[in-house]
Amino acid sequence: MSEIPAKATESSEPNGPTDRARPEAADDSGLGRAARDDVTREGGSASAAAGGDAPGSASGSRPPAGRPATAGGEAADAVAAAGVLAGQGPGHPMWQTSPPGSMYDYIKVASFSIGSDGLVDQWSLRAEQLFGIPATRAVGMDPIEAFVDPDRREEGQRKMAEVLDGREWTGVVPFRVPGPEGIEGLAEVYVMPTTVEGGERAAVCIVVDVRTLRRIETDLAASQAIFGQSPFGFLLIDTDLRVRRANQRFASIYGGHVDDHRGRGVHDYLQSPEAERVEATLRRVLETGDSITDMHVSGFVPGSEERRHWSVNLYRVHSGTGRPIGIAWLGIDVTARRAAAREAAAARRNLALLNEAGSRIGNSLDLETTARELLDVVVPNFCDLATVDLYQGLLVGDETPPGLADGSAELRRVAFASAVSDAPFVGGPAPVSVGAVHHYPFNSPCADALRTARPQQVPEEGNLIQTTLAVPMVAHDTVVGLVQFSRTKGSEPFGERDRALAVELAARAAVCIDNARLYRREHERALILQRSLLPPGDPEASGLDIACRYLPGNAATEVGGDWFDVIELPGHRTALVVGDVMGRGLRAAVAMGELRTAVRTLALLDLEPAEVLSALDEIARGLGNPGGVQSASRTAASRPRDKDLSEVYLATCVYAVYDSVTRRCTFANAGHLPPVLVEPGESALMLDVPPGMPLGVGGEPFEEVEVELPEGALLALYTDGLVESRDHPLDEGLQAFVGALTDPAQPPAPARLGSARSLEDVCDHVLNTLDTHHGEDDIALLMARVQGLPADSVGDWTLPREPRSVGRAREYARGQLLAWDLEPLVDTAELLVSELVTNALRYGEGEIRLRLLLDRTLVCEVWDAGLVQPRRRRARDTDEGGRGLQLVGLLSAAWGSRRTPRGKTVWFELPLPGEEGGLTDPAEALLSLF
Repeated sequence: MSEIPAKATESSEPNGPTDRARPEAADDSGLGRAARDDVTREGGSASAAAGGDAPGSASGSRPPAGRPATAGGEAADAVAAAGVLAGQGPGHPMWQTSPPGSMYDYIKVASFSIGSDGLVDQWSLRAEQLFGIPATRAVGMDPIEAFVDPDRREEGQRKMAEVLDGREWTGVVPFRVPGPEGIEGLAEVYVMPTTVEGGERAAVCIVVDVRTLRRIETDLAASQAIFGQSPFGFLLIDTDLRVRRANQRFASIYGGHVDDHRGRGVHDYLQSPEAERVEATLRRVLETGDSITDMHVSGFVPGSEERRHWSVNLYRVHSGTGRPIGIAWLGIDVTARRAAAREAAAARRNLALLNEAGSRIGNSLDLETTARELLDVVVPNFCDLATVDLYQGLLVGDETPPGLADGSAELRRVAFASAVSDAPFVGGPAPVSVGAVHHYPFNSPCADALRTARPQQVPEEGNLIQTTLAVPMVAHDTVVGLVQFSRTKGSEPFGERDRALAVELAARAAVCIDNARLYRREHERALILQRSLLPPGDPEASGLDIACRYLPGNAATEVGGDWFDVIELPGHRTALVVGDVMGRGLRAAVAMGELRTAVRTLALLDLEPAEVLSALDEIARGLGNPGGVQSASRTAASRPRDKDLSEVYLATCVYAVYDSVTRRCTFANAGHLPPVLVEPGESALMLDVPPGMPLGVGGEPFEEVEVELPEGALLALYTDGLVESRDHPLDEGLQAFVGALTDPAQPPAPARLGSARSLEDVCDHVLNTLDTHHGEDDIALLMARVQGLPADSVGDWTLPREPRSVGRAREYARGQLLAWDLEPLVDTAELLVSELVTNALRYGEGEIRLRLLLDRTLVCEVWDAGLVQPRRRRARDTDEGGRGLQLVGLLSAAWGSRRTPRGKTVWFELPLPGEEGGLTDPAEALLSLF
């Protein structure tokens, strides 16, 4: 009988170490015990050689008679020697010279032997595990009776007889383990006949668990399906980091047959340094067992210059005993996905850029600021360098720039931005700096972009710029300028998506710039209108030193409705007016002009301040209504309370009349800030003038306050732009204004008393001091220093109501004029005084008062208690009278009448000798009446 080598020893289950961990198994196992006890049984050498676990003495049975003990001992000694060579001691349940990974690690193989009597005479440990029957029960059993179903036992007995007759047999046998458990199974049995000493026939049976085979078969089929039919690239890489197996998908990508890739390494597929990175990752997975998911690998496939991208998953593969045998590589081509992700990221980035542009561009109505806002958005988020050029004609106010048709009009560079240090200005052969006026050649891409209103690619310029887009700025079908976006070398060139984004950014900026241009035009027009309605230069007034300032708001603010005025009234009196129309823009400027004109008209009627404001209130209520104040009242009564009040004109105004003879000033206020008075040697204070309601509200009377102003006192009227701002409350601004007036309001030196320059210095000091408290709104400041009319410049007489008072009035006038050294005016003054006193006697009432005032002109006033105002009429040739007032109008520079609290005053004014527009010859004036 030949011995089977030790290699054929049965191995443990896939979890074989569990068996080897049982020390008692060595006592129950065949060869372990045979090696120590040198005990064999009949046919035991064959079964031990085949299965490696003849139970022998483990079952407690005797060895068959006539079997030498040395045969099994020699086999056991050979196996034991092989186990020692493998580094395992004789006490180990399994000795193995081959490395782990044998097929026996996966398949459950058991063995037992049948004696010549057809009964089991040896039962291995694996048989115990497979059938669940210990050796003590199994030895001596009839295997047919024990494991075969009754209906198949006859066939089983026949097959057993054939085997014992010397024929091999293999087949699948269902079996049932005797006992209450009723274990059922399926075993593939290989029965080999043998002959023991004495010539008797026996059999050795090798049994495999069919369930394990079927599971392995299923696993192999599934593995093959996954590996071979996977749409992804699949590799099995061995411990030397060489391809052991590749699937068809991987071979279709890199070419060749699947077998052509065996033995290749990472460097055969990837370029350095990508290959070194992947190889290091493979080695780390092999050493640590940590899986890698979604590792991105990029490279090229044969025959293509397109860079491909893969997402790779790596995990370590183990044998049945847990020994690492390689790495599984699953690669998915994500080139298209990465491209789509880049497109999506670019779309999100562009959307975010457009969103940022919408929030940041156009916050200012200034052309240059809007251009810089555009560049702040695109550099460096979209490009590395950018410039903005606007048509010079549009910047200076032209509606249509010259040369627009061919793109050669002059442009001004208004903005430049660069994310590159020391980057040059771009846009032409010669550098163009910010603020410079230039034009592009007719055949240049930039001129073509302006001409066609389409973006153009500018050829590469120099060693820095890689690509430039020249994009026209189009707003409302009008090209307003050109913006250039440039990217330096090393950046990604502009694509179609970038071109579309550049056009959108330029269009948004163009609309904002065009709006800023239109606003600038309207702002300038409103400003011109507003300034044309303000007094030119520093106005003059009798008994007052006047200085004024008007400052429009900053460039981003619309024109307001602030105004001031100085109106000379008869009797060397002066009306001082400061007002503010609520609202902004051209509408407010027009309303201001209407109110200013109305104030002048009402002032010349010589009405009291409260009456002037009452009339202004009526006029303001009628603004914006074609039917006037009555229509406005009806509309207000029918308008819902929540109706838009955009057509309601409201204004604040303070109106003051100063009399230089009495140095008394009468104030009336319509919702305006109070005047500030600074008396000599005193601190500034705000006058307690009842504020009243703003003009246009209606329904409330206005009150008057009369204040006597000492010589040298300083009076300041102003608008809220001087003292109010977003950052400072009104009270704080008012206190700052009062404080600024306190110091410079000290009495000036005698040499400078009445000096206009000193008052100019006060205005400058106030504006400089309050620089941080204003700026958002227009500022109007009117300052007047009191310089009353001296007593020797006034002649005042009371005349009784009798005819001789006419002659006496002439005498008083002559004497006073001669005392003032005004002899050239004596004849004319006597004639006109005679006419006015005569009218007072004829048509007036009560005593007559004659007053002469000398200042910049000579004023004569005749007062009486009558209420009937004189009316000038043209006398017929046959009339004996009626020519007195015509004569007064011909000989005087101005004349008029006004009501007084106790009657009326008729006055005329004569220019002083030597001034322009001198006296009219009385003789010629008399002749002109006939």
